[in-house]
Amino acid sequence: TYHDGRRIHLSLVANPSHLECVNPLVVGKARAKQFYCGDRPEDVRNVVPILLHGDSAFAGQGVVYETMQMAKVRDFDVGGTIHVIVNNQIGFTTNPVNSRSTPYCTDLGKTFDCPIFHCNGDDPLAVSSAMETAVEYRHEWGTDVIVEVICYRRNGHNELDQPSFTQPKLYDKIRDHPTTLEVYEKRLIEDGTLTKEECEEIRSFTLKSYEADLEASKSYESTAEDWLSSKWSGFKSPKQLSRVRKTGVELETLKRVGLAAGSVPEKFTLHRQMAKIFKGRREMCDKGVGIDWGTAEALAFGSLLLEGNHVRISGQDVQRGTFSHRHAVVTDQVNEDHYVPLNNIAKMASHSLPKHELGELPNTQARFTAQNSILSEFGVVGFELGYSLENPNALVIWEAQFGDFSNGAQIMIDQFIAAGEDKWMRQSGLVMLLPHGYDGQGAEHSSCRLERFLQMVDEDPHYIPEMAFDLRMQIQQCNWQVVNCTTPANYFHCLRRQVHREFRKPLIVVAPKNLLRNKRCVSTIEDMGPSTQFKRVIGEIDPAVYEQPQGVKTLVFCTGQIFYELLAEREKQNRTDVAIVRLEQIAPFAFDKVAQHVAYYPEAEIVWAQQEPKNMGAYAYFTPRLMTATRQINGDEKRTRYVGRQVSAAPATGMGKIHQEEYNAILKGVFDFEE
Repeated sequence: TYHDGRRIHLSLVANPSHLECVNPLVVGKARAKQFYCGDRPEDVRNVVPILLHGDSAFAGQGVVYETMQMAKVRDFDVGGTIHVIVNNQIGFTTNPVNSRSTPYCTDLGKTFDCPIFHCNGDDPLAVSSAMETAVEYRHEWGTDVIVEVICYRRNGHNELDQPSFTQPKLYDKIRDHPTTLEVYEKRLIEDGTLTKEECEEIRSFTLKSYEADLEASKSYESTAEDWLSSKWSGFKSPKQLSRVRKTGVELETLKRVGLAAGSVPEKFTLHRQMAKIFKGRREMCDKGVGIDWGTAEALAFGSLLLEGNHVRISGQDVQRGTFSHRHAVVTDQVNEDHYVPLNNIAKMASHSLPKHELGELPNTQARFTAQNSILSEFGVVGFELGYSLENPNALVIWEAQFGDFSNGAQIMIDQFIAAGEDKWMRQSGLVMLLPHGYDGQGAEHSSCRLERFLQMVDEDPHYIPEMAFDLRMQIQQCNWQVVNCTTPANYFHCLRRQVHREFRKPLIVVAPKNLLRNKRCVSTIEDMGPSTQFKRVIGEIDPAVYEQPQGVKTLVFCTGQIFYELLAEREKQNRTDVAIVRLEQIAPFAFDKVAQHVAYYPEAEIVWAQQEPKNMGAYAYFTPRLMTATRQINGDEKRTRYVGRQVSAAPATGMGKIHQEEYNAILKGVFDFEE
């Protein structure tokens, strides 16, 4: 608070000891603040992201470049970031000549035409003047600005480090050099600004304040609520019970959204194939059957928007969708104007639906943002994570072009998404869509590395919550969710569930590729209607199988795309002795549901079937939990027979012939297994 009553709100983003990785989070959070303030020019100016860098890290860490590269990209632009580089002329023990190939550590800024101010760290007035100029420039021109404070590190890298081992001459000079405080005090005394006694009084007062605060911190006990901003008021911590909520939507609303999602203005010239796709989308929603993946996603987005929840999705090619299934932004074939159907739900529906069907549906909606990003995973994932931290009443999504590319953001996943709530009590509802599936595309485009996400789930495989109360809190006490949906409706509910809960957890979606156009992978509009909700497990769907449980000899558990391959082979062989159960939510594990399905087929051998190699996929995660579920719930521990690809260093083969042989072996392992 200033003396005249003006106030500045300061937000500090939690930062792990991975240099510079917090940068895109700060910028993303700032962008969200600007958006929720109104996104007017004055809102952009008033919210200022400030990043503190080290000289070696600024020059050496690639995420610095990725963050700065987003500075002028639409829906990532924050009107300029202030970069303050503390240049102590050493990186732990590394001299500048070994930490970069440029004369200055700030030279990266020249790539983006940033003004760069170099100032003496022993001159606080020069530093203050440089910062004032930097802020004024940023406000006027809306660009990044760099202030380099050239100084030195008086002691070692940490309390136990001896810097003279590697830089003896430098530290001989530093030991003889007065501190910045001493230099500044001498200057103030010599120019008559302060007396020596006044300097000592200020120094004493300040040190006593620091000591008092240090002492007070020893008895301070933090609570989860201390870490929640006003926008997060009312949201539950992991120890507070949250109500389970339905995620279905009124059919009239779904129809309204579907018609809008498949419509464009009258004079807008769609590509002829796009016109066919949009016509199909409108017909799906009008008839209420055959709703595919892209349409179900649009229904989830649109229904959330009508409820007042902001929806944002970014990543490489997300406007159209890597697999041409989304078409969230369409292009006029004559003038290349862009149109976003989901930002015009109320307008388009009023022209398409009879007035008696519109009823009391809302005529306002939140804003939908679908923006293609720069070709980056690390920086963009961090940006979206930061964006998600600002306001819980939004669905924030990052989609990988292919699931395996997410490992480019591994630092973000490990340090923030998997562990952020545990380390800092900061919740995030970020959704990661990771296309995954073995279609013969080779090692680089088949796997999202599902096993890595499951390995980081902080769930005890040998413990089952025993009470209904605990079962309802299972997801609250887990660090994130991993799902692999097999129906458009379940994906719809999964997205809506992410916003309608009273808490936030990251959501890892093992997203489909060939299921996007699989004629059997469709849902009805009633599957998304009132009183419907997400299904953690989907049991056997063929009455000829589930009505005769005693005749089932093999009970196959699986997840994702392989279900449809097993289903097709079972129908081909006309078998009723093999039941197939799908894990839609892999983590947290549905101990109760899995145990129920095992008990229902008492004579069946348990099989886990997957497309991935044995050392990948969900096999290692599923097996101990199945044993725990059957032992503790059913009283009869069951073991699993594995069916899938053999262990491999690469996720998939690059040879089509071998891929087909492996595929055939999986089908044989399920349906024609011999001891």
